[in-house]
Amino acid sequence: MRRTRILSIMILSALLCTASGGFASAPQGAPSKYPFTLDPGGIPGLGGERSVIVVISDIHLGMDDRYAEIQKNRAPLADFVRKIGRSPNIRELVIAGDLVDEWFIPAGVDTYAGKTQKEFVQAVAANNKEVFDAFNAVIRDGKVKVTYVPGNHDLLIDSESMQTVFPGIAEARDVRGLGTYSPEGRPEIAIEHGHRYNFFCAPDPLSNKEIAPGSILPPGYFFTRIATLSVVEGKPEPGKIRPAVTPNSLGESQNLEYIYWKVWDALMNELPIKEDFEEKIIRTNIDGFTETYAMSDLIPRQAKAGGVLDVNLFKGIQDTWDERQALNKVAVKIPVREALTKSASAAGTDEQAIVQFFRNPASDKRIVIFGHSHESRMIPSETHDGEKALYVNSGTWIDKNATPTMTFVTIIPKEGERHVGLYHYTHDGRIGTLDTMEVPGF
Repeated sequence: MRRTRILSIMILSALLCTASGGFASAPQGAPSKYPFTLDPGGIPGLGGERSVIVVISDIHLGMDDRYAEIQKNRAPLADFVRKIGRSPNIRELVIAGDLVDEWFIPAGVDTYAGKTQKEFVQAVAANNKEVFDAFNAVIRDGKVKVTYVPGNHDLLIDSESMQTVFPGIAEARDVRGLGTYSPEGRPEIAIEHGHRYNFFCAPDPLSNKEIAPGSILPPGYFFTRIATLSVVEGKPEPGKIRPAVTPNSLGESQNLEYIYWKVWDALMNELPIKEDFEEKIIRTNIDGFTETYAMSDLIPRQAKAGGVLDVNLFKGIQDTWDERQALNKVAVKIPVREALTKSASAAGTDEQAIVQFFRNPASDKRIVIFGHSHESRMIPSETHDGEKALYVNSGTWIDKNATPTMTFVTIIPKEGERHVGLYHYTHDGRIGTLDTMEVPGF
C-alpha cells in the first residue's frame, strides 16, 4: 500500500536555496566523534554523563489496523523506546508531532464513533499497547524526560486527553495545535513539527467559524480523510469526472483561489476515489463540525468557464492567510502565493526552518529540528550574523515511506560543540548512520 499524505506530491518544482555556512556534512554513514549507541555500556566518550537529546516524530499511531500506517514498525519502536529508557547517557526524548493520528481515517468513518476525544485516544492506546507501555515505563522511571510537541495529525488532541494515556508526559504548546520547544538549558535548539508554516496544515480558526465555531481544522484534514479512503479503495478509477475550472480575470483573490483549486485538483488526481464529486461521504462530528461533506464542498467550482470561483468550506481562506499566520505566531510572514504553491513541497517545509530561525534577526536558534514531511535530512546553514547553524528533519516511523523510515535525531552537547546525528533503527535492533555533523562555537 502506498504512503499517502498531504506533503507527498510535488505540485510545483520548489528548489531549496540555503547558505552552506562554510562547514560540510560528514560523508553519508560516517561515524561521529561520539558514535551513538543504545548499548547498555553507553556512548563512548561520555561515560555516565546524561546529556543526550533524542528526537523522533511522525509515528502516526492509529485506532484501527485496517488503515493505520504503523503496524510492522510498532514492535521495533517499542524496543527502541525501552532501550532509550535504559541508556545511561540520554537526558530527554522529544516527540516532535504526529504521535497519535486523528487524520488518517477513511472519509466514511465516524472518527469518535459518537464518543469523546478522550475515548478515541484510549482506543488508539489499546490498539498500540506495546508502544504506549514502553513510553509510559520511561515516563514513570523518570531518568529520561519525555516531551511531546503537537503535529498536524494530532493538533486537536488536548492536554487532558494526552495525559489520560501518557500520564506525566511533558508537553510543549504555544497556540492550540502548535508548539515550539527548546530543551531546558539549550536555548540554541528549536524543535517543532513544521506544520505552522504550511497553508494546508496550519491551524485555521478563521475560515469556518460560522459553520463550526471554535474549529481549527485546516483543509489538509479533509484532504487526508479523502486520501485515506483512496488508499482503502486501492486507488480506484474515479467516479464522475470533477467539473472543470478555468482562470478568470476577477482580481488577485480569485487568482489565488484558482491556485488553491489546482493544488486540490492535483492531489485528487493522484488519489482518486470511486465516489462522485457531489456525494456526501466525509463524516465529521469533530471539532465543531457536524455535517457530512462531499468533495464539492471543499474544492472550488464555478458556474461557467471564466466565472467566479466559489467554495462552501474554507471560503476566502486565501484572503485570511496573513491573519492566520499572526494567530499562529509565525515570526516571518510567508506570502500567500508562496505558501500555496509550496504547500505540497517537502523542500518548502525545510526552507521555512532556515527563514524562520536562521535568517530571522530576532531568533537566536542554531539547531532546528522539524518533522512533518517524512523526509529525513540534514541541511547545514548559517545564521543572520554568520554563525554556523544546522537544520534536521527527523523523518518518520510509519511502515512504508519513500525515504528511510524509523529515523531519529540525536544532539550531544560536548566541549563547546553540538554533535548532531541522523540515524535509522532496524527491525533487528541495529542503528544505521544516515548523517552526522558538528556545530561549533558554543
